[in-house]
Amino acid sequence: MKVLIICSKAFYKDIAPIKQKLEEMGHVVELPNSYYQPDAEKKSWDLGQEAHSEFKARMFRMSEERIREVDAVLTLNFDKNGKKNYIGGATFIELYEAFMKDKKIYLYHAIPEGMLYDEIAGFSPIVINEDLSLVK
Repeated sequence: MKVLIICSKAFYKDIAPIKQKLEEMGHVVELPNSYYQPDAEKKSWDLGQEAHSEFKARMFRMSEERIREVDAVLTLNFDKNGKKNYIGGATFIELYEAFMKDKKIYLYHAIPEGMLYDEIAGFSPIVINEDLSLVK
């Protein structure tokens, strides 16, 4: 299966062992859009609001195209800044794209409590609680 990992940039440091395990299980793993250039968004901010808005639009379009080409998304939702199982805005949009394209949606941890709980639950994600063997 072809799996796209989606998550906050804060979790990029956690991707390598998860990617390796998924590949050992026979999956093809795609990494987040800016994985190899994690400072790209900050650089766009440095160029001003318009440049940052253009960057975000480019990333949303890229995500839509990439999600179309995979079988599933695996959302890494660790704790961030005191928020349990954090899912940020861009990751939420990627979850929505995956849902709209009838892709399998996996969450590494439970759905985070908060204002988007019902929406994420509506995507019917498969919560794997760190058990990558459930990605199939």
